[in-house]
Amino acid sequence: MAEVDRFTIDTTKPSIARVYDAFVGGKDNYEVDREVLRYIQEVAPDAILVGRQCRAWLIRVVRFLAGQAKVDQFLDLGSGLPTAENTHQEAQRLNPEARVVYVDNDPTVAAHGRALLEDNRHTRFLMADLRNPAEILDSDVVTRHFDLSRPVGLIQSNSLHHVADDEDPVGLMQTYVDALAPGSYVAISHLHNPDDGSSRAKLAVESQTRFNEMMGSCFYRTREEIAELFRGLEMVEPGLTHLFEWWPNGPRLTEPSDGEYNLLGGVARKP
Repeated sequence: MAEVDRFTIDTTKPSIARVYDAFVGGKDNYEVDREVLRYIQEVAPDAILVGRQCRAWLIRVVRFLAGQAKVDQFLDLGSGLPTAENTHQEAQRLNPEARVVYVDNDPTVAAHGRALLEDNRHTRFLMADLRNPAEILDSDVVTRHFDLSRPVGLIQSNSLHHVADDEDPVGLMQTYVDALAPGSYVAISHLHNPDDGSSRAKLAVESQTRFNEMMGSCFYRTREEIAELFRGLEMVEPGLTHLFEWWPNGPRLTEPSDGEYNLLGGVARKP
């Protein structure tokens, strides 16, 4: 963990991890991060609700993987700041021996990652950029903590839409998938632009513009583009769908907002 000491927390610029923390009602963010949230709320007033929906989807996914799928190794890429519920908490609730490695390149997240090392012997944190799969997969943190000859649950929750097209997100995911053992699972949630002239498509364009004005890297993609991220994998029912439709905990009593429709997610298995 010594390498994180080379990084300092810059409170003058918004951080992707801290902005998401603001979106889910967390406390580990600064005024500069909350400015981004307020700017997005001007076109998407339900932004906080959408952020919490993303976290709820992640917890349902981990519950499925640690429970029915019997996965006991989790690689959470672009993990962000901890909130009330996290991957390791849900996985270890079902299997106390489940191992988790969080990966993020944000110094604020790294500080929390060091705390996880002290509090949980089955949880590790790696300071790295998810766009460098070789660095992550060959790291001592991953190779010592995981048995990569066995299935892994690889999670990309709201992370790949910060990878630009010229950084080849599909090729990036293929590198990760190729390194996973058969029987592994991949979970991805991603901002979605239906590109159909609807109010949801307009919101996607406006939100992307605002995110990029403030943070510089956020890309809403079409269903077809998001589906390509699962290339070579077998989708788990109900497939690539809106997050609120992926095995919800109960019936929906209110109509989803446009913002809730602007996210797709899915889980797939490597044959």
